[in-house]
Amino acid sequence: MAKKERFETVYSQGTLDTIQILVDTETGVNYLFHKAGYAGGMTPLLDKDGKPVISPIEKD
Repeated sequence: MAKKERFETVYSQGTLDTIQILVDTETGVNYLFHKAGYAGGMTPLLDKDGKPVISPIEKD
């Protein structure tokens, strides 16, 4: 049985300088990932009130 990946990429922009939005498939929390050259960083995506953006999760 194939193992489901923990993070799913829902948005991607750029090639060398990349911005992506990833969703944790277990919690629904959205993360912003930015990569430029050999450096990169990831942080939770926050709404206007400073709370994490959470997407609905589809259970199999």
